[in-house]
Amino acid sequence: MTLETVRLHLGRGGSGVGGRADTPGGPDGTVPVSVAAPAPAVSPRGGVIVIPDARGITNYVLSVCEQLRAEGWLALTPHLYHRDGRSEVPVAEGSSKMLTLTAAGIAADVDACLDHLATVGLPPSRAGIIGFCMGGTAAFLTSARRGLGAAVTFYGGAVSTPYWTGAPPLLDVADQLRTPWLGLYGENDTWVTVDEIRSLRAAAARAPVPTELISYPGAQHAFHTPERPATHDPVAARDAWSRMLRWLDTHITAP
Repeated sequence: MTLETVRLHLGRGGSGVGGRADTPGGPDGTVPVSVAAPAPAVSPRGGVIVIPDARGITNYVLSVCEQLRAEGWLALTPHLYHRDGRSEVPVAEGSSKMLTLTAAGIAADVDACLDHLATVGLPPSRAGIIGFCMGGTAAFLTSARRGLGAAVTFYGGAVSTPYWTGAPPLLDVADQLRTPWLGLYGENDTWVTVDEIRSLRAAAARAPVPTELISYPGAQHAFHTPERPATHDPVAARDAWSRMLRWLDTHITAP
């Protein structure tokens, strides 16, 4: 599956060069981003940044962008492993590869996407961010750092212990969320315990913006991903997707 891929310039926060995973910028100061935009004659409902799981830019994450485009959103997904010259890694490498990312690098890539949305008439109030696995963690941290229209986390980890250099655990910043946030978790997730789910729900409830955390009994990590049949839960996946669309509709400012 292919989408248009553009290269977006990183701002001052992401202008480091050298191609190393521990520097904010890429080798040429840009980040590749795959974009699924509605037809030119169609005004998008808003923009949604899709942060991939630990495997990077897979057919799965591109299909999510396509589905969002079909719902009227302009969807875009940054290639977070671009500093290493990669877009995707095998699932067996994902859990170790994602730990080579940094909070500064992820923030720079997300901000480049937000800058792009602003240039096409979609300011932060009309932008949302969603993410899966490590992408859900990144979406949560972005919600504490920036005020957007809406954010949705699918089973994002690092609730008690951070993944990345420069990133706090989610519990440390949950009460500082600046973006309305929806969390979607499976209660049989081996990456996030039920106690962590409860603690995160309580901590996020203290934030000055609307928050909600839904947990699905019996659902595992990656329950939304159909290409991973060992963990895919069709019932939970359908419900979570519907809740995500309602959250975006409710909280992203209409034109």
